[in-house]
Amino acid sequence: MSTPAAYDVAIVGAGDVGTALARELARFELRIALVEAGRDVGAGTSKANTAILHTGFDAKPGSLEARLVARGHGLLLAYGEQVGVPIERTGALLVAWDAEQLARLEPIRATAERNGYARARVVGADELRGLEPHLGAGALGALAVPDEHIVCPWTPPLAFATQAVLAGVDLRRSERVTGLARAGDAWEVRTSRGGLRARWVVNAAGLRSDEVHAMAGHGGFTVTPRRGELIVFDKLSRPLVSHVVLPVPTATTKGVLVAPTVYGNVMLGPTATDQRDKDDTSATAAGLASLRAQGLRILPTLLEHEVTAIYAGLRAATEHADYQLEVHGGEGYACAGGIRSTGLTGAMAIAEWLRDGLDAAGLVLRERPGGLPEIRMPNLGEATMRPFADAERIAADPAYGEVVCFCERVTRGELRDAARSTVPPADLDGLRRRTRALMGRCQGFACGARVAAVLAQDTGQDVGALWERRS
Repeated sequence: MSTPAAYDVAIVGAGDVGTALARELARFELRIALVEAGRDVGAGTSKANTAILHTGFDAKPGSLEARLVARGHGLLLAYGEQVGVPIERTGALLVAWDAEQLARLEPIRATAERNGYARARVVGADELRGLEPHLGAGALGALAVPDEHIVCPWTPPLAFATQAVLAGVDLRRSERVTGLARAGDAWEVRTSRGGLRARWVVNAAGLRSDEVHAMAGHGGFTVTPRRGELIVFDKLSRPLVSHVVLPVPTATTKGVLVAPTVYGNVMLGPTATDQRDKDDTSATAAGLASLRAQGLRILPTLLEHEVTAIYAGLRAATEHADYQLEVHGGEGYACAGGIRSTGLTGAMAIAEWLRDGLDAAGLVLRERPGGLPEIRMPNLGEATMRPFADAERIAADPAYGEVVCFCERVTRGELRDAARSTVPPADLDGLRRRTRALMGRCQGFACGARVAAVLAQDTGQDVGALWERRS
């Protein structure tokens, strides 16, 4: 007789989609494992996206992506207000730089309408110049998309995971899935830490989703990592741009954009280069030179400002133009593959789609009494009051007045809270995504040793090991 399954559902991958699904399924009386190969949630593809809350205006009409991004936009806006995800309502401008691009604006607006988004409108060169006076010479017009906004890319998966864990989900970090085998009415999930047994497996493994799909005996898509390099400019550049400035997209990429960030910087990127290595997130001289050349045309004075950071992310591109969502009820298996740059926006809607598919396939969903626990995430955005400026908060707890990271004005109280949180950081990279420490002008040169010492003190970890594991 086989051993009973310890879990009803094992979710492979704790990025945007995996954590959103864990949160969604945590509403029900289920035993759930969330298995992540990395040291933290949201530490793979999810941490290095362009941080745009998409409307889906330019998605392929009739596609799953178009429908789920449109639905996810509203869900994430509401969720952000509820739990404190930093979102700034900037709107976007899709800028045409030549006659051919200008002629494409009206068809793109018509596509937006077919996708159910009717608020896009074409603006002329004069109005565009009034909206963004620092744009480079030669802009002929734009498509204004008032509901494309900027969002903190790090807080959503942390919030999803926090609610899931508080509701009883077993988060298993630093545990890579190495094999799947069907055993009776359950899966034997082999992992780098021994493994587990679950009645259902849901594949949300991002860049590795095709590999997990093959472990489950399926094919149909291959993930080809698409490198996206980005440049982050100093906060003094922030007054140069008010909207997300988008290019007219091509068949393979949405192109290079200029956008403010919720942290007060300006971002330029990404590139789009397919590669084989799923772990290589290094920036390249050629990629950065290309970005600077395009930035010089889009927003020339931006290039006069200091660069705070450069980074590269890998998108889980496949040979298909749409998300690869599947539910195989007879096998107890579901897959969310090919989730690309719109995954942050679409995550909560993708979780709903998977929930409904699992329900239809026989997973018994009985709602837990009381629903999900209420949470409030730390504020990382510049648009609202940060702890260092909150006199009442400092009076109640002086640790919020003790600044440790001066570039980003992160306090001792925030570092302590992160270390004691429901999903605490395992390393300095995780602490950065929870507090903004180490992500400013000096990139940890001035404060890194003290930040590491504080995290070690609050978590009991070895400070030397933390410093060695920094990203």
